[in-house]
Amino acid sequence: MFEYLKRWFPAWDEISKPKSAAGQAIEMLRREYRGKPLKKSEVSKDPIKQFSVWFNEAVDAIKTDPNAMLLSTVSKEGKPSCRTVLLKGYDENGFIFYTNYASRKAGHIEENSEVSLTFYWPGLMRQIHIEGKAEKIPVEKSDSYFNTRPSSSRLSAWASHQSEKVENREQLEKQLKEIEKRFAGKEIPRPPHWGGYCVKPERIEFWQGRLNRLHDRISYTQNESGEWLIERLSP
Repeated sequence: MFEYLKRWFPAWDEISKPKSAAGQAIEMLRREYRGKPLKKSEVSKDPIKQFSVWFNEAVDAIKTDPNAMLLSTVSKEGKPSCRTVLLKGYDENGFIFYTNYASRKAGHIEENSEVSLTFYWPGLMRQIHIEGKAEKIPVEKSDSYFNTRPSSSRLSAWASHQSEKVENREQLEKQLKEIEKRFAGKEIPRPPHWGGYCVKPERIEFWQGRLNRLHDRISYTQNESGEWLIERLSP
């Protein structure tokens, strides 16, 4: 059928190509990357310090969600899953995010603690990819952060049974109203099923977009003694 159409309609290949909303063929959506050079000789010997430099520049340059990162997990069946979460802290121990411990992502982490995080800042033409193990943080730290959240967010943490099926939006809002009544005029404590994870890095890669797709990639890999091996990778 397609060969017949191509024979009688020479432009069929162009007609049949997927188009973007603007009518441009998706395969033609591209740009040139003109990022600053990322040199192995100039990066910090400590990947956390190097992360801090790039993250602070992202915060200055990006108005919305510079701390958004993709969290990738793998189930016990070996099926991968990816979703966006927010970085809420980092130090020499790793990178912290918060979630419902009964969620799908948390279930994956219980089955397989090996995860990855990816930051993508298109305006800066930069990515950071982190691989490591996720561990629950101390309850005191989760309590401390939870108490900084707006009351509406704290109530939602109680009302939402994350990743469970819900009949409709009305049911979800009904659950929230019940929680609002329960804690009316009271302190809203952290739910026992809600808290933080820290991803302790074993590998961190910094990617800088460059001209002609000859991107700069600097990789940090931690050896058994805890030292970081710094390598330049081919794009």
